[in-house]
Amino acid sequence: MSDVKVYMIANLQIHDADNYRNYEKGFFPILKKHGGEFITYDDNIINVEGDNDVKGRVIIFSFPNEEAADKWYNDPEYQEISKFRREATTTQLIRVKGMLPR
Repeated sequence: MSDVKVYMIANLQIHDADNYRNYEKGFFPILKKHGGEFITYDDNIINVEGDNDVKGRVIIFSFPNEEAADKWYNDPEYQEISKFRREATTTQLIRVKGMLPR
């Protein structure tokens, strides 16, 4: 695995805000445990050009490398709290590699 930073982009349509809050409570400590950095979120996405299937909340966070991102996602503690997100939202989660310095 390389040391290229990776970015996670999540698009969530939240159907059960109370249950989703259970996920949020556990998310940040586990993100930090794996070297993750929360960047931003937005509930009012503006499509500037093209077809847009993005609805609801978009969240962007990063990890120092792919290995850290994989460890975060596969962490049993994260998978345990993810049940709240899966029950409360419709989610699309993608990973994008950062660029090497030029």
